Amino acid sequence: MTERGETMDSPPSAQRSGRTSLLDSGEDFELLHDEDGDDDPPPLEDAGGGKGKNTDESDKTNADSDPDTSGAVDEWLDVLGNDQLKKKVLETGEGRDSRPQKGQNVKINLKTYLRDGSLVEEQPGLTFTLGDGDVIHALDLTVQLMEMRERALIQTDAKYAYGTHGSLAPQVPPNADLSLEVELLEATDVPDLELLPPAEKIALASQKRERGNVHYQRGDYAFAVNSYSIALQITESSSKVDISPEEENELIDVKVKCLNNMAASQLKLDHYDAALKSCVSALAHQPENIKALFRMGKVLALQGEYTEAIQTLRKALKLEPTNKTIHAELSKLVKKHSEQRGAEQAMYKKMLGNPSSGSSIQKHQAKSSWGLSWKWLFGATAVAIGGVALSVVIAARN
Repeated sequence: MTERGETMDSPPSAQRSGRTSLLDSGEDFELLHDEDGDDDPPPLEDAGGGKGKNTDESDKTNADSDPDTSGAVDEWLDVLGNDQLKKKVLETGEGRDSRPQKGQNVKINLKTYLRDGSLVEEQPGLTFTLGDGDVIHALDLTVQLMEMRERALIQTDAKYAYGTHGSLAPQVPPNADLSLEVELLEATDVPDLELLPPAEKIALASQKRERGNVHYQRGDYAFAVNSYSIALQITESSSKVDISPEEENELIDVKVKCLNNMAASQLKLDHYDAALKSCVSALAHQPENIKALFRMGKVLALQGEYTEAIQTLRKALKLEPTNKTIHAELSKLVKKHSEQRGAEQAMYKKMLGNPSSGSSIQKHQAKSSWGLSWKWLFGATAVAIGGVALSVVIAARN
């Protein structure tokens, strides 16, 4: 099922006003600490990785190579082997060879229930790309195991549905286990992007980006990176269809939004080099993009490049002087940089000693040494002269 919610881009009121402020944006500009929660969901292809290995990866491999379940009516299939995602055939389909493949567009009839039997949502004719993360993980994992015209019942743990956050649309409480009634209607190959009209390409890229925003808001940052990557592939694909300058600019605008949101997700995953690359790519298209400059400043600061980070944030602040978010981040960074320089200077003094006192000691020692040498030379000369005089007197007497 698709999930609807607030996007990471500016609300309509901000868009109508012309210029968008960071404060008007729904994006999360603060690098918040990741919340503790359930294990990460099974990874999608090219999901961008995360922190550590995913224990469900082998489970998904098992799901791809499950035994033939044709005709196994009234028998539950433990899809991942952990008793958290199960599938039961209600009506058999057209055979194993009719199963859809990853990357195909599928159409299903879907009814979603809470475990107590309450109907949450009914979606006839729901279409999505299998394996792209367009729907909850439970559907992405189980529909690929269904045969054409098969009707199945799916029971899923909250982990593979809406997780600890739940959902506002549809209304699903946090940590809710769900029952899904699914009927697979058709599976078709995705259209050739080179032949796709520009308006449809823009709409498709925007749809994938918005899905990435849903993942981001739920804390599924690796899945968000996956959705943004798919959207970028669409915007960067070559075209054999004529495109107007207006449509080309709109496509670039979607691309920059994807890069900005991808950088935010990569920051959450501590992928600083990748986030910096995303910011640089966004600024290559729009050098004065405030969001890209802001995130680039944060990345540089996290990498210890304080001077460059301060310069980048000052450039962003010059473009939007009233932005309190940039003001706060820049002030914090300048203070931190000043403290670091003070600490470095103290460390160098400790390592090298006090140069001024050492210099005066050396001068004093040199002066004392020269004074002793002069006194010794004077005394020796006096002794020599006295000796010569005494010899002359003795010789005169003789």
